[in-house]
Amino acid sequence: MKITIITVFPEFYDSFFKHSLISRALQSGILSVNFIKFSDMCEPKERIDTQICGPGVGMLIKPEVVQYAIEKAENLWGRGFKIFFSPQGEKMDQILLKNLANNFLIKDSKKDEYNSKFNNDHIILVCARYEGIDQRVEDFYADLVLSVGDYVLMGGDLPAQLFIESFLRLVPGIIGKSESVEKDSFYGAFLDYPSYCLPKKWKNIEVPEVLLSGNHALIDEWRQNEAVKKTIFKRFDWFISSNPNINEIKTAKKFIPKHYVALMHSQVLVQGDKVGDTSITSLDIHDIARSSATYDIKNYFVVSGLKDQQKILNTFLDFWKSEDGIDYNFSRFQAVNRIIPALSFSDVIDKIKGIEGLEPIVITTSAKTSNLNNNGPKIIDYNSQGEIFSQKRPILFVFGTGQGLSNEILDRSDYLLLPIKGLSDYNHLSVRSAAAIILDRWLGLKNRVE
Repeated sequence: MKITIITVFPEFYDSFFKHSLISRALQSGILSVNFIKFSDMCEPKERIDTQICGPGVGMLIKPEVVQYAIEKAENLWGRGFKIFFSPQGEKMDQILLKNLANNFLIKDSKKDEYNSKFNNDHIILVCARYEGIDQRVEDFYADLVLSVGDYVLMGGDLPAQLFIESFLRLVPGIIGKSESVEKDSFYGAFLDYPSYCLPKKWKNIEVPEVLLSGNHALIDEWRQNEAVKKTIFKRFDWFISSNPNINEIKTAKKFIPKHYVALMHSQVLVQGDKVGDTSITSLDIHDIARSSATYDIKNYFVVSGLKDQQKILNTFLDFWKSEDGIDYNFSRFQAVNRIIPALSFSDVIDKIKGIEGLEPIVITTSAKTSNLNNNGPKIIDYNSQGEIFSQKRPILFVFGTGQGLSNEILDRSDYLLLPIKGLSDYNHLSVRSAAAIILDRWLGLKNRVE
């Protein structure tokens, strides 16, 4: 594999390529690295950069300078896959790197060697400086624009080094054992497990006893569980975006607390600040039940303190849980079967405590920004799963009908989710729509093309 680095400062890489496994790869011939310096593409004393067009400060590398550098690289070492670096580029992560590696490193089963899908096994890294590179150059040449994070650096050389380190780990022969790569954090759905070494006790903290047991089966089980817990409690965002398979989902669910949903038809606002009751509707029952089934909500409580409303609900449930209901629509039965009637919010809490043996963490929602004050429950967003999950208690999402939950319910909650916001000022979603959106943002998988 050949890598060409086009940069203002080739000397930045002197130490980088002289040490570690990359140095061995260079010595063994698995990898070759070449540099092209932007200033060598200019006449003596000529600047490589020029003022940006229009108002503003900053200098851009001239388009013809980048052009000459890329043309030289391809004339010397063959056509290359050209990668530019920019905060505006595609976020670099393990899935992207694996996809890129798969394009370069397709194994030929007949020859037992690796070939490239691209025309050449040559990667060209274009490392900007100053305010960057003329947009026309990027549009014309870039096969991929990469971002290493939502922040701005002084140039593309550090991102290039990050790319080289992370990409070369996936190249056969660079890392001694493929197992070392395959068990890396972010290689699959889970982070790596925690590692320990001797001494057995350090600062009164001991190595977990199982690791010293000599029982490899127990150690493997412990490591898997610890890797899954670390992922669920610290980087749930990675898990849901890593395209987990059925077995990985099943394993993860052992450590995701049970979730419950309550739809309040009592203890809600009905006329301004007046607290009262609303009518139970078939649409809300059906749609939130189906959302609950989709996101594996254990039970969906429909709450009303009115006897006539409870009677309507029980008549509804009697049909869908009967043989006639099962035969009529089995998938609807599966969803509706999660519904439990409740008389009040306290009744819901008691029922969950009876099921789980623990009081649930209560998460409420409100479309009113006026509820976001320092005196109420802690405000959380849709990146807060780890904080909640790590408490290892059941979780209850509470939704209000009418004009929203009463202050009595809000005051009894532990957390309040930020309101759902769209690109308009309209703020009147139905409760069944809001419930579906919230459950998807909280527990939904974010599938990606591989």
